[in-house]
Amino acid sequence: MTQNNTGNSATLTVEGKSYTLPIITGTEGDKAIDISGLLQETGYMTLDSGYKNTGSCTSAITYLDGTNGILRYRGYAIEELAEKCLFIEVAYLLIHGHLPTRTEFDNFKYLLRRFALLHEDMIHFFDHFPPNAPPMSILSVMVNSLCNYYPEMGDDPLTNIDMTAARLISKIRTIAAFSYKKSMGHPLVYPRPDLNYCGNFLNMMFDKPVHPYTVQPETVAALNKLLILHADHEQNCSTSTVRLVGSAGVNLYASISAGINALWGPLHGGANEAVISMLKTIHADGNNFKKYIDKAKDKSDPFRLSGFGHRVYKTYDPRGTIIQEACDDLLLTLNISDPLLDIARQLEEIALNDEYFVSRNLFPNVDFYSGIIYRAIGIPTNMFTVMFALGRLPGWIAQWKEQQENPNTKIGRPRQVYTGEPAREFVPMNERG
Repeated sequence: MTQNNTGNSATLTVEGKSYTLPIITGTEGDKAIDISGLLQETGYMTLDSGYKNTGSCTSAITYLDGTNGILRYRGYAIEELAEKCLFIEVAYLLIHGHLPTRTEFDNFKYLLRRFALLHEDMIHFFDHFPPNAPPMSILSVMVNSLCNYYPEMGDDPLTNIDMTAARLISKIRTIAAFSYKKSMGHPLVYPRPDLNYCGNFLNMMFDKPVHPYTVQPETVAALNKLLILHADHEQNCSTSTVRLVGSAGVNLYASISAGINALWGPLHGGANEAVISMLKTIHADGNNFKKYIDKAKDKSDPFRLSGFGHRVYKTYDPRGTIIQEACDDLLLTLNISDPLLDIARQLEEIALNDEYFVSRNLFPNVDFYSGIIYRAIGIPTNMFTVMFALGRLPGWIAQWKEQQENPNTKIGRPRQVYTGEPAREFVPMNERG
């Protein structure tokens, strides 16, 4: 396949016949060959297992340049947003396309406070989950159930979208905190109107009748930064799931529930849990770094260094640098000494000076340090993916909204190359021997 000199089309030659395909150019110069009419014109489809080189949509939400380690939300650098914004500002930015004015920000905060409580009937749902039910399972079920209590979207999916988005963003933290309290056998702590978004979540998680929780600004700041870093990341597995399910006309709650289930997978949202598990294993083995570095290099050994490398980034994950600094600051401020952090730092130093890892672009990613921050805050490992979902929710909403607003959206329908049995005759049971 060669690009024409005109720069706006490409030529595909199949069985001696040439076809002209349009070239789509993004605002940052990324190019795509539009093959939407390929099957009808040529009788051929494309095969791209895992969609590694397939664009499923055009989007104005997040720009990601994996080669140069760039991540932007609506044009704003992730470094600047993480440093200067509150999570709810970034949520508003992703959903509406611009940073909120003071009036818009105050209105959004008001909606978040207004919708923080769950319907009391829903609280009884928690009584019927087993004590050891996975938190992501509970989160998915509860979010999907919201459509039964708040059906205001009606037949028009974009009706009251601002109210629905605020309701989801507010209630999901309450659901998450309540699921943790139920798993611990603790009484529920209701949201407080005097606390901000992150402070409210932390208070609902950790406040106890006999041990009141003090919301510390340093902890709130670290959590705020983590949620911003996870707020969107282009067309990953869970985001693509939200858009694919949404393309069928499914309501926002059900689409988000599907995204939560996709994020639940250990290859997606469970990466920071894997990092903590790896660090614990190395610590229990006497901090034998060489052993595990050698295992990671051995192709025949299934062990891999969790938290290193990324499917998209071919250099440093820009979120990784931000989160490392936030981790150092939080542990220093709280005067916490975590042996797992020491192991993480030594692993990072070894890997960054080892040709094997450097040549393969295996640099620390956002998951490498985020789990240590969650540990310092007091969040248990089985809640790590829930925290990921809390952060990613605004991005999912924005992606769903963008798709619904596009008049050219069609229901998702991937194709396949069939490799099963060719046509064969049916044999009655009594003749099959």
